[in-house]
Amino acid sequence: MDAFYASVEQLDNPDLRGKPVAVGGSSQRGVVSTASYEARKYGIRSAMSSVIAKRNCPDLIFVKPRFERYKEISQQIREVFFEYTDLVEPLSLDEAYLDVTENKKGLPSATLIAKRIRNRIKEKTGLNASAGISINKFIAKVASDVNKPNGQKTVPPEEVLEFLEELDIRKFYGVGKVTAEKMYRLGIFNGKDLKAKTEEYLSEHFGKSGSHFYNVVRGIHNSEVKPHRIRKSLGAERTFNENISSEIFMLERLENIAEEIERRLEKSKVAGKTITLKIKYSDFTLQTRSKTINYYISNKELILEIAKDLLYQEKMKDSVRLLGISLSNLNTDKGDAKEIDKEISVQLKFRF
Repeated sequence: MDAFYASVEQLDNPDLRGKPVAVGGSSQRGVVSTASYEARKYGIRSAMSSVIAKRNCPDLIFVKPRFERYKEISQQIREVFFEYTDLVEPLSLDEAYLDVTENKKGLPSATLIAKRIRNRIKEKTGLNASAGISINKFIAKVASDVNKPNGQKTVPPEEVLEFLEELDIRKFYGVGKVTAEKMYRLGIFNGKDLKAKTEEYLSEHFGKSGSHFYNVVRGIHNSEVKPHRIRKSLGAERTFNENISSEIFMLERLENIAEEIERRLEKSKVAGKTITLKIKYSDFTLQTRSKTINYYISNKELILEIAKDLLYQEKMKDSVRLLGISLSNLNTDKGDAKEIDKEISVQLKFRF
């Protein structure tokens, strides 16, 4: 979807249409979640500080997020997907992979299917969508950004290698800011430069990701569209209005976060073994501390206890602007809820 949250707000409030809109908090510590295309002209983007965003665009209008509304429209969009195929792998509320090799409409053209889906979404929700069409998920994902907003891009099999060779290295999945800078230092600026490197060379400089880069630049990406995508982790975090330096205050915030995670775990009917504490300091440096235990937990008391241990694991280097807790190594592919609840109950009795 194109600027999904902001587009929903403009859809529901005609006064916002054609104006620069940011979904997120406007406070001193606020962060932009999504920006309308009118706002993006000023360089405003997701995860940008609200203060910087306002400085770039004094007329920027901030709107508080309404996730229930976004979920409602997301469900309508997915209903459109299922009109064409059951092989739908959602990535988020506004994005999904679809395998249309065999489709319910019997259409031979994936390009035509994408166009029809985009038209149906527009009819049903009033919102614009963009699409990428190609031989695998990686190339389709990259192609979906080429003609945004309200457009689509098809990369047929015979054009895949040329498309990838011309692709800016920053467009490759797994290449973030740090990796991109490292690639620049190695003389890798686009797909053609990447393709010139051997798999051994890339593995030497980028570890396990080296093989991934070696394959995708050659159009090799064998990940199937998975209709029932397994959740890998679940968590929550909070950015504070003022930096916190007192560990007592940090513990209070962690307790609130643990309560939120417990609710989410209960709703998702999952539990996890690995607890990760996320700390963002006042200078915006990020630190994570993790611990894996030998049993599944979903209880806030146990989550909080381990989070406390991680907090005290080493001395804080500065005041803190954000804390977060996440659970991974989930039970999404093993055991059943009753056994897990029983296991948690035993651990609670033992530890307390």
